[in-house]
Amino acid sequence: MMLLDPIEIVPADQVGPVHFIAAGGSGMSGIARLYSELGIRTSGSDQSDSTALQGLARAGVSTYVGHSADQIGDANTVVISSAIREDNVELVEARRRGLRVWHRSAALAALMLGKRAIAVAGTHGKTTTTAMTAVMLSEAGVDPSYVIGGPLSTTGVSSAAGSGDAFVVEADESDASFLQYPTEIAVITNIEADHLVNWGTPEKYAAGFRTFATQPNVRRVVINVDDHGSRALAEELISDGHDVIRYGEAEDADVRFTDVVAHGGGVKATLTYGDEQGPIILQVPGNHNLANACAAYAVGRLLGLTHDQAVDALGRFEGTLRRFQLITDTAGIRVYDDYAHHPTEIRAALTAARRATAAGNEATGLAGRLIACFQPHLYTRTVDFADEFGEVMTLADVAVINDVCGAREDPIPGVTGELVVDAARKAGAEEVVYVKEKYDLPAALNDMAQPGDLIITLGCGDVTIVGPLLADLLKQRPDAKVS
Repeated sequence: MMLLDPIEIVPADQVGPVHFIAAGGSGMSGIARLYSELGIRTSGSDQSDSTALQGLARAGVSTYVGHSADQIGDANTVVISSAIREDNVELVEARRRGLRVWHRSAALAALMLGKRAIAVAGTHGKTTTTAMTAVMLSEAGVDPSYVIGGPLSTTGVSSAAGSGDAFVVEADESDASFLQYPTEIAVITNIEADHLVNWGTPEKYAAGFRTFATQPNVRRVVINVDDHGSRALAEELISDGHDVIRYGEAEDADVRFTDVVAHGGGVKATLTYGDEQGPIILQVPGNHNLANACAAYAVGRLLGLTHDQAVDALGRFEGTLRRFQLITDTAGIRVYDDYAHHPTEIRAALTAARRATAAGNEATGLAGRLIACFQPHLYTRTVDFADEFGEVMTLADVAVINDVCGAREDPIPGVTGELVVDAARKAGAEEVVYVKEKYDLPAALNDMAQPGDLIITLGCGDVTIVGPLLADLLKQRPDAKVS
């Protein structure tokens, strides 16, 4: 996979019919849905069936399981992601016919033309911050369009075509997609080295965010000053005269949260912006989500919301799928699933999980443990961050490590989940178990789980199948009682 250069685009209503290769992907499915909603004849294929692909079929998209050259039909435009290889039979046929071939970022940018574009970028927190912003604007009556990298927990979908002029998107930095969008408000949640197989060095990766924040269309930058990388960029931008809104816990944040306390399953704090101050109560836990909410709040104020409108609407956000998502509470054992796949994301997820474990122990009088089940994602990322993955696993009482989910990458000799196991043991993790096959994970977790335990599956690969399979096993226990 290489970095992408922005290309010239035409409005979405001029590109159809359109065919999406790998339409069931988290980024692709939301875009395909919007093309179909615009009345453009839309089709899509993926190598395997999924709930996302089935949802597209219900939305009027012609869907196919598997790839075949004839499935692109009479499409004028074929949309691909960075994961699609050049030898994909549908892509080969599209190039043979001389069809327009767009990366998904170009297809999304075409939908954004003529709208007030809000692009949310960052190493971590993009999906939740984009979702919070979209829900906040929707709840406040702005009726935005949006494309999020994961489905909302309340609707099960990741995109919508609104009647308002705001268009909120999750902007992917991994392949420089975020440079394609006609961004007016640029949001940066943090900058921490990742995707170095594409960018080469941490310095080049960070420089990509500066390019993102200083594109010609960008009028305001909303940026996290609690994170070292994004704070450094904020200081550069301010020094160069750019219009910046800083957010976080830091004393110099323009949108600041303080006085943090747990509140039910969520969190409560004081939010301050200029002379305005008051409580903010979220239904999702963790300081990282308060930071995400501050970013969304700043966007809302820039788009004309009042303090009360923004705070009240953010309080109605219920999360996205695979972000600290409760799968089951059965036989006294809670099982969560989280998309975290970078060490910093995992640290945030396990910190929230540790608080939830402690709260559960206090409520029940049990000595429940925190069990983290982690599937490393990508061979290159595992090599880059094996030691950091091992260190963060020390936050759990028990670390269960799966083999690497290679996804779009070819295997690298010697790179397996055992690298993380060795690193975790070296870092002092209390108990580390290696389970190579993912389909063995549910039984292994069921065997070790005791009443009071909290189990969280972590990773952006197919580890997400483990929670529901484990839930079925827990239901078979004699003392099973589903909450």
